[in-house]
Amino acid sequence: MVEAKDKPARAKRPDWLRVKLPIGENYRKVREVVDQNNLHTICQSGNCPNMGECWGEGTATFMILGNVCTRSCTFCAVATGRPTEYDKDEPQRVAEAIKTMGVKHAVLTSVNRDELKDRGAEIWYQTVVKTKELSPSTTIETLIPDTKGNWEALYRMISAGQEVVSHNVETVERLYRPVRPQAKYARSLEQIRRTKEFGKRTKTGIMLGLGETKEEVFKAMDDLVENGCDILTLGQYLQPTKMHHEVIEFIHPDLFDLFREEGLKRGLKYVESGPLVRSSYHSERHVNV
Repeated sequence: MVEAKDKPARAKRPDWLRVKLPIGENYRKVREVVDQNNLHTICQSGNCPNMGECWGEGTATFMILGNVCTRSCTFCAVATGRPTEYDKDEPQRVAEAIKTMGVKHAVLTSVNRDELKDRGAEIWYQTVVKTKELSPSTTIETLIPDTKGNWEALYRMISAGQEVVSHNVETVERLYRPVRPQAKYARSLEQIRRTKEFGKRTKTGIMLGLGETKEEVFKAMDDLVENGCDILTLGQYLQPTKMHHEVIEFIHPDLFDLFREEGLKRGLKYVESGPLVRSSYHSERHVNV
């Protein structure tokens, strides 16, 4: 990996980052359910490279609380601005869509809603509860945002019966200001720690290729273990547009393998590591680790 002081010229995307176009009958069915129920998915809003694979298998990560985020993270393709959408019927519609799709394992995420006093916690709670009511055998992972230290909101979000609670730290501590200017590394670690103390299986994700060093990644792993994180996903950062943070380096698959081994050695229970790995990739495997 690059040294912190280095900044190589923009590189061409390597062959190992090529993905298949979304096709197939299952993909079309998922698209129809999402569109007919007026739902948002992070698969679409986040330009996920695995959308074809996941939707082709009949799964999707639903994004609740609208598709406009109050944060302006420089890595994210989700629209930034002042949200106007707040639909109290959304939990029911999401639950019905999950039942219609016959999803065995559902992943729910959301934009940041810093303008809401409860950060959207009640919609989070009701979405999980109603999904469990309609599909009691469906396991659920909730990929929740930074509650900005509103721990009452956090506990409401994670008390609805989901099996896995994920909150992404996204990058190493040194890169927080350029990558996550409205977030704090220590606060995200505390959110993970509080979630673990609440009794939940905990998970987080880190993007690589933003200019971090191997030593910084190892330090982040140690910090996560110290704060009770069970599961870590590591994937290659891909620049959504020219307006977003540039890719400093394309990480070789062999280095992703090394990080997987190191993460397990350092105490993480499960590490999903690869160029195309994203937070919800293979998330059904993370329920029972």
